[in-house]
Order: sequence, then structure tokens, then C-alpha cells
Amino acid sequence: DGFLQRAQTAVIKSNLNPVWNEELKLSVPQNYGALKVILDSILFTEQQVFDQDVLSSNDMMGEADVDLQPMITAATAFGDPDLLADMQIGKWLQSNDNALIRDSTINIIDGKIKQEVSLKLQNVESGGIDLELEWIPLAQ
Repeated sequence: DGFLQRAQTAVIKSNLNPVWNEELKLSVPQNYGALKVILDSILFTEQQVFDQDVLSSNDMMGEADVDLQPMITAATAFGDPDLLADMQIGKWLQSNDNALIRDSTINIIDGKIKQEVSLKLQNVESGGIDLELEWIPLAQ
């Protein structure tokens, strides 16, 4: 309880379909919860003065929760990924209880534990986000 970390990407202005190619690192505490991803729009356009239908200067574009448990379980069960060949070691299944667009596999790729996650954004009309997670043990 009470453990909060924040990481922020660069701001992409005036774009309803932003693309980030950034790496953000967060440590995972012993008593972890879901990773919450929040997207805010920061749009500044001359059109805002005339068009009441555009987003205000800091509207929520959605949020998504990433369950870290499948990745952590897979990572700890298989030990040192450098010693293993490329293979699937886990899966987070799409269900009515999560916002996954499709099943999310956890793989060892070139000695790294990675997970591709595609989520429907919550608290907005529509939208989605694609993330690639990588598990990095504290020893590295």
C-alpha cells in the first residue's frame, strides 16, 4: 500500500493517435499491484477557439491496467533467461475480467523476458494501447 512510482513519456502535441518509442523503467516492489497506464492529451490548436468539439487542453484519453503477475510468475519460474533458448514461458489470457484485446504471451527472446500487451483503453469511448514489457532482474 502507498507505493507509487511515476514515469512520463515525451509530450506529443495535437495528435489523437500518438506513437511513442520510449523506454521507461520502474522497479516492482514485493507487494506489487497492477501497472496503471494513463494517457492524457495536451492539445493546443487555434481551432479550439472556434470548435467546441475538440478536446480541452488536458483531457483524459484513457487508461489501462496491466496485470504484472503472469510475467513475474513466468520470470521467477524459469530462472536465468540467458541460459534458455527462445521460447514461450507464459501467457496472460484475454477475459471479461481484463481489458486485453487478445491473449498476451510472455517469451524469452534473445535472453530477455518480454511480453507484448494490447489493451482496450478504459474510461473513454474507444481506443487501445500496445505495450512491450521487459522483465529486468535487479542484478542487472
